[in-house]
Parts: sequence; C-alpha cells; structure tokens
Amino acid sequence: MLIGTCSIATETAQVAINSGLTNSDVVVYSEKNLFGLKDKEGNIIVKPEYRKLIRLGDSAWIIQKKYKFGLMNNSGEILVEPKYRHVDRIFGKYLKIGNENDFAVYNEKGEIIIPPEYTSIDPLFGGMFLTKKNYKYGLSDKNGRIILDNKFDDIYMPKPNIMRIQYNGQWYEIEQVAGEEFTPPEDVQNIKNDKNFMVTAFIKDPVTASGYSAVTFTDYFIKIFSSISPAHEETIDELMLSQGAETVNIFIKFTWLPKYPFTFAKKYYHNIRTPNNGPLSDVKNELIQKLN
Repeated sequence: MLIGTCSIATETAQVAINSGLTNSDVVVYSEKNLFGLKDKEGNIIVKPEYRKLIRLGDSAWIIQKKYKFGLMNNSGEILVEPKYRHVDRIFGKYLKIGNENDFAVYNEKGEIIIPPEYTSIDPLFGGMFLTKKNYKYGLSDKNGRIILDNKFDDIYMPKPNIMRIQYNGQWYEIEQVAGEEFTPPEDVQNIKNDKNFMVTAFIKDPVTASGYSAVTFTDYFIKIFSSISPAHEETIDELMLSQGAETVNIFIKFTWLPKYPFTFAKKYYHNIRTPNNGPLSDVKNELIQKLN
C-alpha cells in the first residue's frame, strides 16, 4: 500500500510540475501517425494517442481521439472530454466545440465562457460572439456576458463600429460614434440614451420610400473583401486540424499547400453566406438572378 501511495503521490507531483509548462516548453512528436508531447529534454509528457494536436493559447491543445475532439493542457490533463464532432479555434485562444445543438466556447483553461446550448457560435468584431438558439440570434462578449438575448431575427456588422439588428421585421442600425471598435455599454437596454451611440431605424426596402438605401451593393462588396481574412484564418485552422500536428511543423512541411485553394474557396463561400449576411441576402439574390 505504501508503494502504491508513493506512486500516486509521484504522479500527482509530476502533473503539478507539468501544469506550469507553456506550449513553448513542450514539443509535439509522433509514433505510428499518432501524436503526443515531450518536454525539451525528450521526456514523454503525453503518450502518442491522439490523431491531432493543435495549439490553443499558451497552455492547451485541441485533441482528436478517434473521431471526437476535446481539450487538454500541457500535462495531459483532459479539460474537455473528446466527445464532440465539431471544433474550431477562435481568436487563437478560445475553443468552440459541440455536436449539433450544444455548441459552447471554452478558454484555454477549460473554463466555460459560453454554455453548451447553441446551434452556432461565431466571432464578431470587438471580440464578441454571435450566438444562435432556436433560430434566433444574440450576442455575448469575450467573458461570456450576455449582451443581447437570443430573440433577434438577424445580426450583422458591416463595419467594426456599426451593428445592424433585425427584430420583428424591423432593421435597426447602431453606430458607435466614439471609438474605433464596437463596444456595447453595460446598460445596453438604454443605448439610445448613450451619447457614444447613434441608433437609427430603417425599413427593409427604403429606396422607394425615402431614397436612402440601407443595404447597397457597396455593402455587399465590403462584405466580400472583409470575408477574405476570416476565410484565410479558418482555412489555416482546418488544414492544421487535417494534418494533426502543431503549427510550426505544418508551416515547415508545407504539406497542406496543394489543398489550400479548395479549402479557402469553401470557407470563403461559407463566410459570404453565413452567419452575418443578414441584410445582404436580398442583394445577393438579386445578383444571382442577374447572373442567371
């Protein structure tokens, strides 16, 4: 019993030591197409039992075991059990993970930022998250604070300081006139009284009524070009996940380069269509009709 107790104590102490390691202190290695972690002295920290290991922040790794994804830290401690089919890395340090109706966001410590109750979660300007539940959209900040409940028909940001929201068929534009990036106030319900914001209501087809076009072809092309950067980031992430190794190794090997154009095209198309394409849908349909 004493030997067993000493063994457990030793393992516990080793985990405590390893838990202080950052991602720069460990090295990904592979055996038989599976990946694990070693320290810089070559000591095994995590046995090679994962199909993929992807860096998350400074202290965690996205893991794939068989066909399911999860999260672990540098000591091999499982922070999120690998039981999810879909995974994404957001802002480089957040994990979006889920199946179909239970998407959640975790930080690199495995702490829940957004609970697992959404059909989709996507990043917005200003480090915010666009959430979707029961076909309605809402907003949360990077700390998980709910900015807007999920009761809006659509939410779209054509610019970093402008947000457009559809509620009961009515479109509202909220422009932050002070500051460069949209930062909702704590008391968002009284945003109309906040001198840093300008709230404008407009009808869906305003051209015939007032001569003011809320949704223009300029908006559409802005959306096209603004989607290039997110598409590129998502492409890199997907190719990294398909390779199952750390970032540095992938860039050195360049094994994903032949796949890049096809993966980018898919991500680019996805960004054009969803999730923030709200008021541009009519413009796109008109373009499609003209092209056909």
